Amino acid sequence: MKWSLHKLAMMFGAEGRKAGPDEETQAARDMKVLKKTPEEAAKRKAIIAHELEYPLVRNKWKYRRWASIIIINLMFVVSYSWDVQLVEGSLSASRFLGFHMADPNAALQVMLAMREVMLNLLIGTVTVVLVWWLVGGRAFCSWACPYHLLAEWAEWIHLKLAERGWVKDHPFHRGMRVAIWIIFMGLAFFTGYTVFEYINPVGIVSRALIYGPTVALMWVIFLLGVEVFFSRRFWCRYVCPIGLTMGVAGTGAPLVVKYDLSKCVHEGECRAVCLVPHVLDITKMGYASDTTEYIAPDCTRCGLCIDACPQNALSFKVRGLDNII
Repeated sequence: MKWSLHKLAMMFGAEGRKAGPDEETQAARDMKVLKKTPEEAAKRKAIIAHELEYPLVRNKWKYRRWASIIIINLMFVVSYSWDVQLVEGSLSASRFLGFHMADPNAALQVMLAMREVMLNLLIGTVTVVLVWWLVGGRAFCSWACPYHLLAEWAEWIHLKLAERGWVKDHPFHRGMRVAIWIIFMGLAFFTGYTVFEYINPVGIVSRALIYGPTVALMWVIFLLGVEVFFSRRFWCRYVCPIGLTMGVAGTGAPLVVKYDLSKCVHEGECRAVCLVPHVLDITKMGYASDTTEYIAPDCTRCGLCIDACPQNALSFKVRGLDNII
């Protein structure tokens, strides 16, 4: 229970740490001791050296995510442009085949601003929470959010520039996201306006795709510039309250990323590509509490770590079932 609570606390800014003696199983302790023997250490170094010489390149889950983001947002565009009425509205609030859908973060702001519970928004929020809970709350970020796709391309540019020494990443404390969530909810309540929605790049990009670009896109371009030249994945890692809301909603989701300690050689390829690398701290030598674990709930289910791991130590799994996706 203590270890599970720590994984949840990481969503709110807590740092990753090793499992304590009272949190790890005997099987995990035995495996950690085994991995530190000279024979196993030499074998691990040889595997890592081979991986460096012949790097694994897999993009299975990345391209599936890209297709998902494009298809979901294209449904909004086609529905509006051709009056199909498949999906009405935008990612902030919509109706899908007549069912109300609402971004929980935006809906909460509206209800705080209006100081009343609105039935349509409540129904839409519950619907969205149930859908994204099935696959993990932050799956919205990597499988539906249009800004995420732009930020992923910005990250690629940032990494290329960093390789040449032209830019440097400037990380922030992840707890800043919690403070920002509280600030904007408070602003909605005390001002009567959903202030966050004026600067929310997710809503801005979604509306620009559906209804046409506006001057608000300049703000999105500015944010992408920050991510390219100053702080890698600045908005998604340190600011976005939508990710925090979805992450809380998706805690305990059936779909998880499973970690197998016995297969891991701790070379860190997974953490290098992860949007939220703190959730993969358990892949560091000596950190895991058991021989198999589920990645922390702040995980976006993007699958980049699964593609990156040459040893297949990470995989998608449905809780309670034996099948691996």
